[in-house]
Amino acid sequence: MDSSRKKRKNNNGIGCRTSEEDNDSSPMTTNRDESLNCEQCGKTFITVTKLRIHQRIHTVEKPFICDQCGLTFNYKCRLTAHQLTHSEVRPFSCDQCGKTFTRVDQLNQHQLIHSGVRPFSCDQCEKTFIRKSKLTAHKLIHTGVRPFSCDQCGKTFTRGDHLKNHQLTHTEVRPFRCDQCGKSFTRVDHFKKHQLTHSEIQPFSCDQCGRTFISKSNLTRHQLIHSGIRPFSCDQCEKTFTSKSYLTKHQLIHSGIKPFLCDQCGKTFSQNGDLRRHGLIHSGVRPFSCDQCGRTFISKSKLTKHQLIHSGIRPFSCDQCGRTFT
Repeated sequence: MDSSRKKRKNNNGIGCRTSEEDNDSSPMTTNRDESLNCEQCGKTFITVTKLRIHQRIHTVEKPFICDQCGLTFNYKCRLTAHQLTHSEVRPFSCDQCGKTFTRVDQLNQHQLIHSGVRPFSCDQCEKTFIRKSKLTAHKLIHTGVRPFSCDQCGKTFTRGDHLKNHQLTHTEVRPFRCDQCGKSFTRVDHFKKHQLTHSEIQPFSCDQCGRTFISKSNLTRHQLIHSGIRPFSCDQCEKTFTSKSYLTKHQLIHSGIKPFLCDQCGKTFSQNGDLRRHGLIHSGVRPFSCDQCGRTFISKSKLTKHQLIHSGIRPFSCDQCGRTFT
């Protein structure tokens, strides 16, 4: 086949060709020309054409729209690959653990977990990665460069996929709905995580206050509350936080941007989660019920906090008067 008509693979088993690549007569070189680097994210390329194609990632021109979740894409092939996430088709299976994937690149990346090989290491914090692209994206954390910006609320990100995930919060399409409490989600992974809140299985328990969690990461995050360690500080009000994500959410308060509007009362919010919680007030839905007194709540966290009253556990103590609190 004529090399000018070859399709490039989109790392997912789906052919993806652009007219620019069809007409590309730039010589292929074995070494990347340092001058062919993207000004926005620093990634380098072997031809001018590939650099131009990459730069579309940073533009707002995304004409291909998913009719299920509203996510937009630069190329039709990327839309086609994305749409598999909404289907039940997962044709790529790991021969070691049986986990299935919609895309072959996801399978290939997953299989590195079994190998234990993480050949790419950050020279600033020694964190290791299975792919060079992950290392490159990680290094932006140390530079402070956040080249991907949301055109609706101004929030910035170090990676394009993080921006895409965030943009789903602005769409009204929420195709994944919980049949137990009616809550809906833009992403299937958020939906699956939510479903665990209805499960009785919470195997990870805090040894200081007895609170239980569905995952080890949630427990670890919670335990920072007891440690007193709050390494992330707001430079405007000096309020401190246990995680970078909590700090980022807090900083929206200072920006004055409140892009999330309640269509029933007109109240606006800086975070989509706050709008969703507020919406439950209008719906009257209080799906979380205390099994000891029957009191109902709009969120699992409020129920968990309430249940400490019945347990007798009062883990928080005032160091001046000794009074304890749940």
